Amino acid sequence: MSTSPDAASPLPTRNQGLPTRVPTGRPGGRHRRPEAPEIPQGAPPLVLAVPGPANPALDEVVREVALLARAGRPGLDIRPALLGEGATDLTPVLGPAPGSVAAGSDGSDPDAVVGAPEAGEAPEAAEDGQAGYETADVAAKAAEDAQAAAGPAVVVPLLIGPHPEIEARVRETVEASGRDLLVTEPLGPHPLLAEALHERLSEAGLARADRARLFTVVTAADGIVLATTGGAEALQSADMTGVLLAARLALPVVTADLDVPGSVARAAAGLRQMGAERLALAPYVLGPDLEPGVVEAAAEEAGCTAAEPLGAHGAIAQLVLRAYLDAAGIRD
Repeated sequence: MSTSPDAASPLPTRNQGLPTRVPTGRPGGRHRRPEAPEIPQGAPPLVLAVPGPANPALDEVVREVALLARAGRPGLDIRPALLGEGATDLTPVLGPAPGSVAAGSDGSDPDAVVGAPEAGEAPEAAEDGQAGYETADVAAKAAEDAQAAAGPAVVVPLLIGPHPEIEARVRETVEASGRDLLVTEPLGPHPLLAEALHERLSEAGLARADRARLFTVVTAADGIVLATTGGAEALQSADMTGVLLAARLALPVVTADLDVPGSVARAAAGLRQMGAERLALAPYVLGPDLEPGVVEAAAEEAGCTAAEPLGAHGAIAQLVLRAYLDAAGIRD
C-alpha cells in the first residue's frame, strides 16, 4: 500500500467546479402523451350494444373494453347491453321507467352486460300495498329530463365489421325503446384493426412484431388467412382490412368466412397455389361471440396455425370511444 500523501486524494474528474445537475420535471412535448381529457359534464351515455350469446368470456371482454375506453375519457358513462336473440328492451341500461330500477343503482356492477328483463315481471308493491308507480313515475320523469338535457344516448354496436343480422337486431332494439337514440356504424374497417391483427399474429410468433416495439421474431408464416363472420358484406369489409394487413406484413392475405363450411380451407388452398407454405389464421372476430371451437376447427381443416382473436384489444376500445365522441359531437 502506498504511503504517499497523494494516495488519499480524490481522482480528477471532468468539469470540476460545475454545479451538480438536478433532474427537473420536463414540460410536455410532441412526443409526450397528454393526460386524457375528462368527458364533459352532462354528456350522453354510451350504450355498448353487445351481440350474444351471453357467456363469461364475452362479459370479461366487455368489461375490459369499457375499462380501456374510460381510461381514454375519464368520467365516460358506458352502459353495456346484451343484444341476444329476443333481447329488445334497453330500459335496464337507459334509466328507470315506471316500475323499474336503473341498471347499477342497486349496487350492481355497472360494467356487467345487461340483458332483457323477464316478461310479465310486475312492479314491486309499496309499503301500503299499492304498486309504487307514483314514485317510479317521478324518478322516470327526472331521468328523462336529465337525458334530454344531455342529448340522446349513443348506441355503439360492438361489431368489428358489417353484420346484417346483428345490425337489424340493433335497429329493432332501438325502435322498441321508443327513445331518441343515435346509432353508430360498425367499428371497421380501420387501420387500427389491421394493427391489432398484426399484434395478435406477432404474439403467436407468426409475424414480425411492429417496428414501434423495436422487437422482431422470425416470421413463421408466409401467408395469412383473415377469417371473419357476417356474410358477403362483412367479407368485403374484411378485404379492405386484409389489404392494410398485407401492407404491414409484406405477405399475401386472403379473406374467408367462418360461417361458410370449407371457406377457410379454400382460402388456404389459394395461398398455397401462390407458393405460400406456412400459413397462419388471423381471426377477425372478438372471439367469445363465436361458438366454442369454431376457429380451432377451421384452422385444423385448413392446416393453419391460428392466432388469438382480437378480444379486448386496445384498438377495439379506441374505436368504440371514437365512434361515441363523433356521434355525440364531443371534441378535444
